[in-house]
Amino acid sequence: MLDTTTRKRIDDCRDILVGKLPDAKAQIEQITIGLIYKFMDDMDKEAVELGGAEKFFSGDFAKYSWDSLFDARVTAIEMLNLYSEAIASMDKNPNIPQLFRNIFKNAYLPYRDPETLKLFLKTIGGFEYTHSEKLGDAFEYLLSIMGSQGDAGQFRTPRHIIDFLVAVVDPKKTDTILDPACGTAGFLISAFKHIMNGSAITPDERKRLINNFTGYDISPDMVRLSLVNLYLHGFSDPHIWEYDTLSSDERWNESFDVVLANPPFMSPKGGIRPHKKFSIASNRSEVLFVDYIAEHLNSQGRAGIIVPEGVIFQSGTAYKALRKMLVDTSLYAVVSLPAGIFNPYSGVKTSILLLDKQLVKTTDEILFVKIDNDGYNLGAQRNAVKGGQLDEAIQIIHHFRAGTLSETDMAHAVSKSVIAQNGDYNLSGERYKSVNTLSTNFVSVKLGEICRVINGRAYKQEELLDSGKYPVLRVGNFFSNRGWYYSDLELEPDKYCEKGDLLYAWSASFGPKIWDGAKSIYHYHIWKMEPDETRINKKFLYLVLDRETEAIKAEGGRGIAMIHITKGGIEEREIPLPPLSIQEEIVAEIDGYQKIIDGAKMVVENYKPKIDIDPEWEMVEFEKAPFKIIDGDRGSNYPNGDDFSSEGYCLFLNTKNVRDNGFRFNELLFISKEKDELLRKGKLQREDVLLTTRGTIGNTAYYNDSIPYNNIRINSGMLIFRPDNKKLLSEYLYYFFQSENCETQFSRIVSGAAQPQLPIRSLNSAIIPIPSIEVQNHIVTQIVKELTLVNANKELIAIFEGKIKERIAKVWGGAAPTSPKGDLASAAEEVLLAAEPEVEYGA
Repeated sequence: MLDTTTRKRIDDCRDILVGKLPDAKAQIEQITIGLIYKFMDDMDKEAVELGGAEKFFSGDFAKYSWDSLFDARVTAIEMLNLYSEAIASMDKNPNIPQLFRNIFKNAYLPYRDPETLKLFLKTIGGFEYTHSEKLGDAFEYLLSIMGSQGDAGQFRTPRHIIDFLVAVVDPKKTDTILDPACGTAGFLISAFKHIMNGSAITPDERKRLINNFTGYDISPDMVRLSLVNLYLHGFSDPHIWEYDTLSSDERWNESFDVVLANPPFMSPKGGIRPHKKFSIASNRSEVLFVDYIAEHLNSQGRAGIIVPEGVIFQSGTAYKALRKMLVDTSLYAVVSLPAGIFNPYSGVKTSILLLDKQLVKTTDEILFVKIDNDGYNLGAQRNAVKGGQLDEAIQIIHHFRAGTLSETDMAHAVSKSVIAQNGDYNLSGERYKSVNTLSTNFVSVKLGEICRVINGRAYKQEELLDSGKYPVLRVGNFFSNRGWYYSDLELEPDKYCEKGDLLYAWSASFGPKIWDGAKSIYHYHIWKMEPDETRINKKFLYLVLDRETEAIKAEGGRGIAMIHITKGGIEEREIPLPPLSIQEEIVAEIDGYQKIIDGAKMVVENYKPKIDIDPEWEMVEFEKAPFKIIDGDRGSNYPNGDDFSSEGYCLFLNTKNVRDNGFRFNELLFISKEKDELLRKGKLQREDVLLTTRGTIGNTAYYNDSIPYNNIRINSGMLIFRPDNKKLLSEYLYYFFQSENCETQFSRIVSGAAQPQLPIRSLNSAIIPIPSIEVQNHIVTQIVKELTLVNANKELIAIFEGKIKERIAKVWGGAAPTSPKGDLASAAEEVLLAAEPEVEYGA
């Protein structure tokens, strides 16, 4: 148990450093180095007291001892210089064990404030060396601070989830144990404690046990932290290696009895370049790590692996091949975890894969366990709550292993043959439940019983003003911000809507809206909904009405010229009514999804490539730039309506086919070979760049090898730019057209009001910056990275909008409507995973 004095001292150290090192990880590194430095001096003093001699601070390193730093004759600046020299050179100290040299490898002092250092070291001086568990707990507290930050996508596995996974896998004192992405060694420490608490251990067994633990991590910072963590827990010679598990193969031939891991959820920037020994061909880190773990279990090996949901259901070839391999060789259980267990620094949904190569030989089923409550709420603070299901899950899994499972709402087993039926080996447990029991728990009520539906005001046209005291909210303004009218009328309170009111448009436009504007008078074709909030949550009612709007319109619609629904009809409509507490849980979950959607939309809507122009670059007018500008054909040979068909020799593009900075091959039109031969201009070649110059100005597309058509011509509403690629890269020109730099120029030279145009004569005066080819390549590479993230955000929007629909659909006990593009969510997840930022390895 961490004592308050030690905890306060750690917090004091951080408070001292925060002005110089705001990053939590940097603070922890400096505290770690300071602690080890002090402990080495403590051990020297202990050796002297026992009749021996200094070891750590001896010879050339004697001048760096703790007493030397705090000698009264040493000034603060001299202390800073001594300490800085010491930690930078300590990995060369021949008098200290290799463990300590590893800890000091690449260490340095990142600030030069002598007073800060003096105060920091004085606080560190209050710690005393010990091998006790107390100090190990203190260091784990220090590491937990880093976990709570989530800086740059780095986060640690919550302690209770680590302990849960270890308890399920149940490592024994004779097992060899690996974490191939060990981070701060959390899984290894937990496994060690589990074994020590589970049975009597002799001193010799303890020594052998410690030698059975191995960890890899790609980050030298994580290696340093895990070495210290293990050392403080009694590991005198921890086996932690700085090692790239996926790209290096020196340790490929090692195997283990137990593997415990929370590998990186996302691939590093630039992708994974694995070696050739993996059985699954992929560049996705989560796929490769799971493959690595399965392949490095010995013939009776067991494993527990935390994975992102993509591994569970992704439709990509590598994901399906991985799941098939696991089902065939080692997988016996899948544990679904709540979506918020990594809050506040990640809302990623995760599951645990449990492997046992011996057990799968005796069972033909896979166990699915769904945990809804891990003992903590899903808010940012993750406060403890009652009703945690982890202990029950442990018992269920152990019973399944013993062959005595009784299926419950929380767990069920599925035959491997069922999972393999359609070849995708989907590991979503809910998919195999024959009955969705949610709806049986909820009563249905008529909307009018729990909500007052209030009509708006019917206006005469002469009462609508161009300006006035109150905006008038009409159906035309309900989902857009176009052309407002105003009113000076003073009406009864029910005829006003204010921020937070739930409204419903019931004619022409349909659907609910929680009003977020100014106090307004709402029109007759809009209802204000006043729910009885002792029975139904307003936001929950909004979500229900939003989900049901198409059905409401289809089943209750009236009229021909303008479809509408009646007040009586909406009041009679039945909706499911879960308990208020469940409504609030659903709203909280969906609010979390909506925050992700809103954030992703901000990225998508506001991103434009930006090229930071160096004044030394050549600035060239289009007229003199290293590209040809080619217009489309006009005149008597230009195709007319009779020349177009749905198939033919040559695809003929119009401006509708150039959208969203790429080709959109919809409404395709073709012309014959004979007609094509009459045309003289406007035929695309590979690496040409297209720019629309009529209607919507500035849409652009790049004709590369990914386009499935070889013969393409353009209409007269766009221009072909054909660069001299020795001086100007096509990709650079393509992204330049999309950039803020170019948009500003085009806005100045556009002509026409009814239909804006950008004629060649106007374009000739535009200017393009032309740096060296090397710089152009660098700019293109950077923009591609940015756009990958932007596109991932688009897919993220689709994924989480789908999650919202699915969650509300469950209230009825059914599934959300399926998009015609059935694999949208899987495809979106694939793109999203490919674009995730790098995350530190480990648990």
